[in-house]
Amino acid sequence: MSAASTNATYLHGAELPSTALHLFDTTVSSLQKIPGSAILVRYIRSSYQDDPIRSLVELFLFIFAVRYLLAPAYSTKKVKNVPLTEDEIDELVDDWTPEPLAGPETEFEKAENETRPVIVGPAGPKAKLAGSGRTVTNLASYNHYNFASNPELTAKAINAVRTYGVGPCSPPGFYGTQDVHMKSEADIAAHLGMPACIIYAQSFSTISSVIPSFCKRGDVIVADRAVNFPIRKGLQISRSTVRWYEHNDMEDLERVLKKVVKEGRGKPLTRRFIVTEGLFETVGDMADLPRIVDMKIKYKFRIILDETWSYGVLGRQGRGITEQQNVDPTQVDMIIGGLAGALASGGGFCAGTGEIVEHQRLSASAYTYSAALPALLATTASETVALLQEQPALIQGLRDNIRAIRAQLDPRSEWVRCTSAPENPILVLSLKPEHITARNLSVKDQDGVLQDCVDECLANGVLVTRVKSMPKALGVAEKELAREWRAPPALKVCVTGGLGKREIEKAGVVVRHAITTVMKGKKWQRGGL
Repeated sequence: MSAASTNATYLHGAELPSTALHLFDTTVSSLQKIPGSAILVRYIRSSYQDDPIRSLVELFLFIFAVRYLLAPAYSTKKVKNVPLTEDEIDELVDDWTPEPLAGPETEFEKAENETRPVIVGPAGPKAKLAGSGRTVTNLASYNHYNFASNPELTAKAINAVRTYGVGPCSPPGFYGTQDVHMKSEADIAAHLGMPACIIYAQSFSTISSVIPSFCKRGDVIVADRAVNFPIRKGLQISRSTVRWYEHNDMEDLERVLKKVVKEGRGKPLTRRFIVTEGLFETVGDMADLPRIVDMKIKYKFRIILDETWSYGVLGRQGRGITEQQNVDPTQVDMIIGGLAGALASGGGFCAGTGEIVEHQRLSASAYTYSAALPALLATTASETVALLQEQPALIQGLRDNIRAIRAQLDPRSEWVRCTSAPENPILVLSLKPEHITARNLSVKDQDGVLQDCVDECLANGVLVTRVKSMPKALGVAEKELAREWRAPPALKVCVTGGLGKREIEKAGVVVRHAITTVMKGKKWQRGGL
């Protein structure tokens, strides 16, 4: 007997209506035409007879699977928005007050801005001030080799403008790259002793773009607490896990590296980096690169070295800290530098292997989405690099002036100490701790004291400046901000080789006497007004 007749006999015995029986017979007949349907019907019948609960569970799972596969990946429910008329929209726009791009000026900032000197013409060793027309000794610019007043460099820059125009007005990857850019990259790579180099249009955004192009969420970065603001922005943009070590403390660095390696055991492999500076912008001292390289090899990290303030200054030919400390530059994975300081140009660079450089041409936002460096600045960079190699007397003359002015300040002044490395042309002068403690000077008070020193120096014909504090990190809790490293208030004296030994010594005496005058005055005898 067929399955259909058996089912019909069974249902007739159940005395169902004739229409229902006809519908059931039609359905069963249609089902029988499907290949394999008899097996399915037999499985369902036997399953129901043996364990009906199992059949219900299987049916529920089947319905759930079908529903899951057919369901969209996102909600299709329409959001109910309240329609607004044009008048209502205009009224809301008129009532809206945007937040200011910058916070309001403090009283200290207002007073500082009112007396801020403005230079007219080139920022040479002797600069003319707007308004008064006075000529002062300029120790507030990074014109360390007086390249800004070099007539040959000026003539070549003018010729570059006439040949290539003011700027390429296009990103390097489109049609912004010119032959002078390729020449500058080759010249800097050869000068450093690295396989390849890439040039950026802005010095600040070089390091803050290089870091996130290689470091992503989940990667680990071990950084010195005293790194500069552009590095901190790069760390923030990368969204990597950042571990800090105490400034220039190699024992603490090794402790942090050991901890990172221990925490990473048994976990998926991530990229790990050590980030530091050659010469620290806010402190002035020098990194211990040989020990950092040793630990990099030992613990299998990569090094990102910021030589913004050391390239063109350190070493016999200005190659930077690698030349100064006899380190093979190829042991450093990435060397980042600025061209806007000692080289009197603009922009920045990153040197490394060919793979590292080519990766940035598509992955570094500051390179991909910014107009290329103007040809006149690329030409200037190549020329100043050549001058440092051809005229070592430039570097020697600068170092002689550094020693001459330091002799008038650090050992002779009873009020300040110089935290800069002996080869650093930027002297960072901070108040001695005993005077801060004795007069109970807060950070705000120290800024006030040092600003008075700047004003006193200017009144006596020498232009210097202060180390400006870094902006507070965004999105960080107040407790975290309290633990964050802050640069101590300090004076910044920028030495230039454009002055003679007697002139630089005289300027140092003026700075020392200005500090003494302010510290012995009545205003700051008790730590404030």
